[in-house]
Amino acid sequence: MPGLLGAADVAAVLLRLKETDQRTMISRIKALAPPVQKAGAALLVEGHAELVARGGADGAHLPGIAALKEALPSLKPDRIAGVGGLTTRHHSMDAGELGADYLLFGEPDAKGQRPQAQAIAERIDWWAELFEPPCVGFAMSLQEAHDFALSGADFVLVGDFVWSDPRGPKAALIEADAAIKQAHATATADRDPAGQENG
Repeated sequence: MPGLLGAADVAAVLLRLKETDQRTMISRIKALAPPVQKAGAALLVEGHAELVARGGADGAHLPGIAALKEALPSLKPDRIAGVGGLTTRHHSMDAGELGADYLLFGEPDAKGQRPQAQAIAERIDWWAELFEPPCVGFAMSLQEAHDFALSGADFVLVGDFVWSDPRGPKAALIEADAAIKQAHATATADRDPAGQENG
């Protein structure tokens, strides 16, 4: 894990816990939090907001508005409360108003379904243009990682394509990191051509 985190610019690690007893899940969080945090990244637990503080994680990723509302009192102000599962623009705006620290667009639902990549990129572009809280694009390929960063995603969550890469996750993560950085640089230059010439 530390070697992997050091290979790229990783802002956060999303931990999906296998459902088991609370003590076991807290132990898993406690084992992972120090190496992730030492590498300069935040450890976010998917769901299970009640375990975040007890395990020493930095925050929780919550599946939708109801879960966000329920978890906010236990997470704020010291921990990160991020949210996904936002199917409409209205839900996205609600999450922003509630105080979500970031919004995730494009993750698959419980059945593995998700919008087309173009629709996800359009949602990211809309959000980045109008709202303050950071948005994250869930990328299922290297191309999506690039495209979502180009559309204005502040961060890109790289999906299973990194773990399933035949070259190994480190090579895939380095490649994704480079694609995201290149897209961010292009997007910044497009937004501020004068600044680019002077800079």
